[in-house]
Amino acid sequence: MSTIRARLFLVLVVLSGLLTVAGAPPATAATPAVPADSLWFDGTPLTVQNGRFTDGQGREIVLRGYNVSGETKLEENGGLPFASAADARKSATALRALGGGNAVRFLLSWAHAEPARGQVDTAYLAAVTEQMRAFLDAGIRVYPDFHQDLYSRYLFNTGSWYTGDGAPKWAVDAGGYPKESCGICLFWGQNITQNTAVQKAQYDFWHNAYGLQDSFLATAQTAMTYLQQHLTDGEFADIVGFDPYNEPYAGSYDSGQTSRTWERDLLWPFYVKFRARMDAAGWQDKPAFVEPNLFWNANISTQKQEGGLLEAGTLGPRYVFNTHFYDQKAISGILMWGKAADGQYTSDFAAIRDRASTAGTAAVVSEFGHPLSGTVSDKAPTVLKAMYQALDSRVPGASWWTNPAASGPVLSGSQWQWDLYNGRHHELMNGNSDKVLTSGDAWNDEDLSAVKLDDSGNVTLRQDARLLDRVYPSATAGSTLAFTYEDRSRDGSTTLTWNPVPSSLPNVARLVGSGQYGLLVWRSGSGTAPTELHLPASFPGSATTVVSDLGTVYAPPAYTASTPVGVAPEPGGTGSRRLLLTDTDSGVLHYALVANGATAPSSDLLSAARSELASWAAARF
Repeated sequence: MSTIRARLFLVLVVLSGLLTVAGAPPATAATPAVPADSLWFDGTPLTVQNGRFTDGQGREIVLRGYNVSGETKLEENGGLPFASAADARKSATALRALGGGNAVRFLLSWAHAEPARGQVDTAYLAAVTEQMRAFLDAGIRVYPDFHQDLYSRYLFNTGSWYTGDGAPKWAVDAGGYPKESCGICLFWGQNITQNTAVQKAQYDFWHNAYGLQDSFLATAQTAMTYLQQHLTDGEFADIVGFDPYNEPYAGSYDSGQTSRTWERDLLWPFYVKFRARMDAAGWQDKPAFVEPNLFWNANISTQKQEGGLLEAGTLGPRYVFNTHFYDQKAISGILMWGKAADGQYTSDFAAIRDRASTAGTAAVVSEFGHPLSGTVSDKAPTVLKAMYQALDSRVPGASWWTNPAASGPVLSGSQWQWDLYNGRHHELMNGNSDKVLTSGDAWNDEDLSAVKLDDSGNVTLRQDARLLDRVYPSATAGSTLAFTYEDRSRDGSTTLTWNPVPSSLPNVARLVGSGQYGLLVWRSGSGTAPTELHLPASFPGSATTVVSDLGTVYAPPAYTASTPVGVAPEPGGTGSRRLLLTDTDSGVLHYALVANGATAPSSDLLSAARSELASWAAARF
């Protein structure tokens, strides 16, 4: 039978209702009828249970997306992520449909929220709420972040080489800081430890000099109260939590103080105060996404400092361990020759998993990325692939199939960044009309945005879609035991394959071929909602194969409550889709392979692949 005739036959079978899922358990009257459009957004806040994000259905949730956006650092749109609500909606739709995201870290500006001391700008908060709503309407969960870098732009004069963002002008005026100077600094981040003005300003904030911290906390509470009151109950339920302070650093230490004791004596008490402000603002059911000392997990030994909120004890479900990761060796252009490779960051991200586990909470990597232009941009395809690989599993691809049980939880993460205006900015650096920044991200020579607008105003990706739009388990009905995704993303003309199916599974390898695949292994829980995996645009219904103990199927049918393997739209109407896998048991081992490399595979091949995976899973878990 020709390929065209075979596909036509499948369409006719589906239309006539005759398509069956091979090996699927029979539907029973006890199978719950859960509406597909209510599964991701179930109207309840996410909570932290047993070290994982959990929804109201008791499923483990993985948050994947981007930072929205570095535009907040700029003045051209008044400290807002977008110039208009329409742009916010365009961005949200594209983020869901092109970038595969289900969550965003939404940047806010203290300087614009409180431009005059004690006076909160409600017009700014109203615009923030409207733009945030665009993402909630697109089926995207949100966690806001009061962002800062180098404390404040007002520390820098009009002729400075660098700039900052965060604190308002009145806060800088209160300190009377010295003229900023980084000396010989090749990277803007060196200002953190070499710029005396930045150091003194940070030091004053953490010591609450001039009541700076009190003012910040009061403004944060007002902002959170405003959001709680001006979002609907359903919208507010899908605000995940709040990131109190971006990349905290001491500025300078007191005599005898270390990074670890600074966290204990100054950073953690600040988080406790912020947590109290969240409770007072009606956010008591949402966790604070707390960041440790900025240099806690730096991968350059001269930068690395002890910390990770070690002295805070068990954080528990009211806090999430929130950290960033950038490969400073790769960014330096000197300390890392060549490209990233399979397993490059598994140990770095394993440390994040371990720290969160010890702290008794979930983890999120709320920033990661790599420059897309400049002398080190050639490393970006491999660096980003390795980072996503490490988010998915703590086991390198070369050993994943032989040691999947060591995978650990799938980490939530937000790539830096998603900026529609990349390359089209009009930012007066430090207010200087002679320094109009238009290229890249228009901020300290950064260029990390995954997207831009083309000449027709359409959102286009600047990175390989196969890297960004990924299969991942957005909701797992039970406990995730292992997950991997081979994206087959490209480095130039080279397709990167770091996790090939081993020859010991010949039928699985034949089914996957040269295509992409994801494999999830989980143990069922006691809930009734199905497991959900995001399906990238590269997994169209006519070319997706699922091999699971729950059933095997090519071109999965539309989801119904009695369909163990089915496809449904993701919430928000953006055209993105998800695979739903329904079990009716508890405490049972399940697996599901999702692949797009086969065309109309035979029932014999599907059955043989399923048999191989069943034996493999039984032997490994």
